Amino acid sequence: MRIARIGEVGKEKPAVVLGDEYILVDSLVSDWSRATLEAGAMEKVAAADLASLPRVAKGSTRIGSPINRPSKVICVGLNYLAHIKETNSETPKEPVIFMKAPDTVVGPNDDIVIPPNSTATDYEVELAIVIGKRALYLNSPEDSAKHILGYTISQDVSERYWQLERSGQWVKGKSFPTFNPLGPEIVTPDAIDPNNLRLWCSVNGVMKQDSNTDDLLFGLHHIVWYISQFMELFPGDIINSGTPFGVGLGFKPPVYLAIGDTVKTGIEGIGEITSNCVAYK
Repeated sequence: MRIARIGEVGKEKPAVVLGDEYILVDSLVSDWSRATLEAGAMEKVAAADLASLPRVAKGSTRIGSPINRPSKVICVGLNYLAHIKETNSETPKEPVIFMKAPDTVVGPNDDIVIPPNSTATDYEVELAIVIGKRALYLNSPEDSAKHILGYTISQDVSERYWQLERSGQWVKGKSFPTFNPLGPEIVTPDAIDPNNLRLWCSVNGVMKQDSNTDDLLFGLHHIVWYISQFMELFPGDIINSGTPFGVGLGFKPPVYLAIGDTVKTGIEGIGEITSNCVAYK
């Protein structure tokens, strides 16, 4: 199954994606959110006859983030082998975990707002894990599968000056408004092999990142299991699983985003999203 949320900001409706159409399911569930997922929204929609429900053509309306107000956005750093090499970092012995503010999450094609005076805003294509069932103290990585709702595209925007040159945690460079375009839809695990997916990011038509999830240092199930050892995961929580080589920081000298740039972010089997970089007003 593929699910999405469509409509203007604040008026999004839950939908099931079928081919080139969205099937609106707001008559069955109010939204795709932590509360509805905990109450069995996916199971209710999967069991329903959707044939008579209203449909909307793709491309005819705005796409919202596929989860409404996730309670957490958890990030994994330095998790692609080639990315570790390009940043001249030591290979982590266990996953590097940090947070970003959950209200950074916006629709997949919404604008990225460059912070005032920023000259170090960077792009990061990432495969996002979306949690579907509470997870705490899982016994092994193999237990993770039944806690994953699905996968989607995350553009994990970073402001490197605040992330790396100011004291404290990376969360500073990760939590600016609009710094996490997400979508366009969530693909459930039965419809995708997340361990072998091409993922890419281009800026103004120039390919910057082009890799595969088979370059991950710590696998997706391992990540969920690991995080559950010290944090309870809830339905709708987002885990950005890491970015591959080719980020702006990795160039010599670095090449960062600027106002007017267009960022395209894609993952095989999920789709592609597009964000324009605009000035803060």
